[in-house]
Formats: sequence, structure tokens, C-alpha cells
Amino acid sequence: MNLTVSYFAWLREHAGASEETLQSAAVTPAELWQELEGRYGFGADSSRLRVAVNDEFAAWDATLRDGDHIVFIPPVSGG
Repeated sequence: MNLTVSYFAWLREHAGASEETLQSAAVTPAELWQELEGRYGFGADSSRLRVAVNDEFAAWDATLRDGDHIVFIPPVSGG
């Protein structure tokens, strides 16, 4: 299925882009994260991230559908 993935902060640096559309057989955000971790070597456990699907926070075991927009949200710091 076709999925659009957005990256922020250090995830964007590792992926080399802020967004990409890709073909994936991943059924859940957790499976997609594992696929992307293998591709980009983010070096982070998914427990450190939040995930959103179609602009709403989602569970890591939510079912993905063709055309979904997924955002992996790393922890942020600032003042």
C-alpha cells in the first residue's frame, strides 16, 4: 500500500527528507517503524516515540490503510 511518512527533528536528519511516500506491506505503525529503522538506522526504540496516523495520535498496533499519513514524533526539548 502507499503511505506518506513525515519526519521531524533528528528523524528528518537520518531519513534525509522531511516527508516521503513509499510502498509498504506494513500493517501497523510498529511494523512500519521496524521497516524504516532497518532502512535508515534511526537507532531509537519505538517506546521513545509517539505516532500519529492521519493527524491523530494512534496506537502502535493500529491498522494502517492505503493512503494513510503517518508521523513519527520524537521527544523534544527546549526552553
